[in-house]
Amino acid sequence: MTEIKLRSPAASLPRNRQKVIGCILVSIILAAAIFAPAIAPHDPIAAAPAQKLLPPSLSYPFGTDQLGRCIFSRIIWGTRASIGHSRSVLAITVGVGTVIGLISGYIGGRTDRAIMAVTNVFMSFPSAVLALAIAGILGPSIRNLIIAMSAIWWTTYARVVRGMVMETKEQDFIMVAHATGCTHAQILFRHILKNIVQPIIVLATLDIGGAIIAIAGYSFIGLGAQPPTPEWGVMLNDAKRYIQTQPQLLLYPGLAVAYAVMSFNILGESLKS
Repeated sequence: MTEIKLRSPAASLPRNRQKVIGCILVSIILAAAIFAPAIAPHDPIAAAPAQKLLPPSLSYPFGTDQLGRCIFSRIIWGTRASIGHSRSVLAITVGVGTVIGLISGYIGGRTDRAIMAVTNVFMSFPSAVLALAIAGILGPSIRNLIIAMSAIWWTTYARVVRGMVMETKEQDFIMVAHATGCTHAQILFRHILKNIVQPIIVLATLDIGGAIIAIAGYSFIGLGAQPPTPEWGVMLNDAKRYIQTQPQLLLYPGLAVAYAVMSFNILGESLKS
């Protein structure tokens, strides 16, 4: 009789270590964003000139900035801002790009060529330059920045989804769905989208890090969130004048950006396997 060896859940942990670590790191970020009012010890906006540029202490774990605001509180509230804005960009780009890719890949023919021609026009411009132009025309605000980024980023999802749809619609189970009288909408959303949703989620998870960097970068040059909003890019912009005398003002928001990007990249890479 052949001996059957049962694998315990702990035995598979090393294989899933990266995913576990990614989930833990991302959970910390999400917890900070959700519970920011409870975690932050001070008002992130209220200025106290008498308390400016204080060193780290029990009351101010990261010290205070040039206006006497608690850096730790602004970092925590900046987590909510960065995650929220990145989520908005990804929600729009993934939604628009997926719908366009589904239609283009499923219908094919002239419709596909026309949609891809428009997509190629958008992709032919440097995304950063085009986003800067759109944000500059609409005016500096986080809402306009989200619009500008979404107007560019959907193209990647449209092309990726189109390719997966064109491959999936040739599978036997799609032919069976046609034969059994399924409508085009049912085939698209119940059969095709269901089979390609995992790669889309992985790509979106990896793109969150890029969105966080982009939003912080645009806010740093004044096209995103505006002072006194507690946002990491705004904090970096406010602190640039003190880079030689008070470098910690740039260190903390810079580390926050790096940590967030690293966390989502680790999680996204683990989901690919």
